[in-house]
Amino acid sequence: MHYHQTLDFLYSQLPMFHRVGAAAYKADLKNTITICNLLGNPQQQFKTIHVAGTNGKGSVSHMLASVLQQAGYKTGLYTSPHLKDFRERIKVNGKMILKKDVCLFVENNMENFKKIKPSFFEMTVGLAFQHFKNESVDVAVIETGLGGRLDSTNIIHPILSVITNIGFDHMNLLGDTLEKIATEKAGIIKTKTPVIFGETQKSIKPIFIDKAKQLNSNIFFADENYLVKKVTNNNSELSGQLFNVYLNKKLIFKKIHLPLLGNYQRKNLTTVFNSIDVLNTIGVKTNEKNVRKGLTNTVKNTRLMGRWQVLKMKPITICDVGHNEDGIREVAKQLNSYSFKKLHFVLGVVSDKDVSGILKHLPKSATYYFCKATIPRGLNAEMLKAKANQFGLKGIAFQSVKEAYEKAIQHASDDDMIFIGGSFFTVAEVL
Repeated sequence: MHYHQTLDFLYSQLPMFHRVGAAAYKADLKNTITICNLLGNPQQQFKTIHVAGTNGKGSVSHMLASVLQQAGYKTGLYTSPHLKDFRERIKVNGKMILKKDVCLFVENNMENFKKIKPSFFEMTVGLAFQHFKNESVDVAVIETGLGGRLDSTNIIHPILSVITNIGFDHMNLLGDTLEKIATEKAGIIKTKTPVIFGETQKSIKPIFIDKAKQLNSNIFFADENYLVKKVTNNNSELSGQLFNVYLNKKLIFKKIHLPLLGNYQRKNLTTVFNSIDVLNTIGVKTNEKNVRKGLTNTVKNTRLMGRWQVLKMKPITICDVGHNEDGIREVAKQLNSYSFKKLHFVLGVVSDKDVSGILKHLPKSATYYFCKATIPRGLNAEMLKAKANQFGLKGIAFQSVKEAYEKAIQHASDDDMIFIGGSFFTVAEVL
């Protein structure tokens, strides 16, 4: 099979959650276990770090992978979804899996896949684990796709579990309360395995404490130990951010440079620093130089995209993959801190999100370019426009993301700002 034929098979023959939504969600781990048994359980051949959470898990995974890579570990990184190339999901030391290895994996396992009928995600997890084993990685950072307890990645026995935060997302699958969602995410906690929780949330903190206690696992609430302060609040500085890091109120890192521009990265750094600290205690050693260079080189080492990414300077054009209420709230807050004459907002969302929860946080003064990404889950642009109008958001609906973005460029002057967001898929089509 040629590479494009292999991708056609992956996308069209197997349900893929990020394209079709709930129909692709499997409520057990049976298929993943079966696939990995047939592969000889490659996930048992290397150390893993498991990262879950509603927001920030992608950034945290990439930062951790970059620091470990800088420390000399051969580091696997498994994330989802991809933005431009399917192979972004599976990297070793920042290098994407080769096309021929994707093809070979599918060809070699085609007969088994026909019998098992796995989802896109189940099969991709098997591919990642096989690749990491073949590449003899020292450690792999594994990001969950959805939830935790029943996520396909949850067959690993990591050396560290990380949960960034809990917010409202995928409520049709994970539950309609923070407590239900927290219970699903807590499913990645394993016996006698330390767990880091990024943002303490009083209402659900007992859920994680109880689960960790049951499994005899040490739990750390990162924001109760670490404080990360931005050194400067100058948002016009587009080369990165500088942070001071405190542990128990004592300054431990001065002027850490991070190339990621989102204000929300301050929270993610808290999680990363606590994770690095715990990893050091369990034998995955890093030093200050590794940490500094790893964070500074996060984009260079891992090719992370779509996190408050500057696409153009005149007019200033930025995209961000924030796609649920908490993520969009952070986006809106940061937009308010920029100086521009007029804001042009290219907006596309998916239909199974809490669209009202997203729209209520968006700036009313912007001109909106409503669009639908080319996936079945995308919300029709006219429907999005109608919903947005109820929240005082005005603009025009377009047939495609490309058309919406091109029109925003036409209308924007050099003193204006263009922002692209609302979902991974809207950002992906612009990138």
